[in-house]
Amino acid sequence: MAARDSGLLDAVEALPFAPWAGTAWRIVREGRDPTQCNAPGGRWDDQTFDVLYTSTHADGARAEMFFHLSRGQPVMPSRVRYGLHELRVSLAACVRIDTLDALAALGVKTANFGQMSYNERQAEYPRSQDIAEAAHFHGRDGLLVPSARGPHPNLVVLCEQAGPVTALHDHGLVDWRA
Repeated sequence: MAARDSGLLDAVEALPFAPWAGTAWRIVREGRDPTQCNAPGGRWDDQTFDVLYTSTHADGARAEMFFHLSRGQPVMPSRVRYGLHELRVSLAACVRIDTLDALAALGVKTANFGQMSYNERQAEYPRSQDIAEAAHFHGRDGLLVPSARGPHPNLVVLCEQAGPVTALHDHGLVDWRA
């Protein structure tokens, strides 16, 4: 692992954090456990710790997955089916980054936030991954962050520090044409 940026560590440690409890939404491939954490190397994980990507609103979860399936990924899967799941999440120390200005203050280039294609993600993700890794280092258990796709914040659960996430309701398969 590369040396941590001490300025970023201090800045992340100073960010507001508080308990967060409520409903989160997630879309996963049919048959997959919606509470299963992993380290895919996305916007908020550098593959060194497990996360659970969720949204605070069902429409936010739809927008995120639609991007990855239609514009983000090189090929839109035609036979893969995805379901919408309602989850119960309780976090003790969730970092709150409420605005793009707050992200910019941490070094994220926000002019094109979320506009790059899937293939260009490495030009956009490293700083947000560093922020999440710093939060993980400080023992935080989640990040409430602006969505790159719409008005509903995303909730990124840092699984090693967080308590269990409970699946509340399976809302069925997503009809992407709707």
